[in-house]
Amino acid sequence: MSIKKIVLLTISHIAVGVLGFAAGIYYLPILIAPTAPSSEEINQLALNGQFQAQFERALAGSDALHWGEGQVFLSDEVVTFLGQLAPGPDYKLYLSPTFVENEAEFEQAKAQMIQVGDINTFDNFIVTLPKGVNLAKYNTVIVWCESFGEFITAGQYQ
Repeated sequence: MSIKKIVLLTISHIAVGVLGFAAGIYYLPILIAPTAPSSEEINQLALNGQFQAQFERALAGSDALHWGEGQVFLSDEVVTFLGQLAPGPDYKLYLSPTFVENEAEFEQAKAQMIQVGDINTFDNFIVTLPKGVNLAKYNTVIVWCESFGEFITAGQYQ
């Protein structure tokens, strides 16, 4: 076998391995995600909501792989979301006293934020708030990918 053929085979095998690994990172969270709450569940809990926010794709820190789109409802007990998030691993829900829309702003304001829970579904979610969280102290709800330090989306509710 010639050196040229060995080099080409090596490069092609490495490329396929890298593509497979990237596909695994993207699809694994989708495959292991629990069943998302139904729209009826979300709508029922939304009736108790004190605040509302909108997640939009057109934020400065959102892109083709990191986005959210839909309606967020906040009450004293839960934060509910009716819509879709781009799939990804290790999503966390934060409340912030200031609106942020990219990674740099998130990192700068993170010390003033509170992490309220994990997000494990990408079509709708329900996150139970920790006891004692005062929603009035914050004005923005944020979805953040902790593993990769990626801004996903945010919505201002007051």
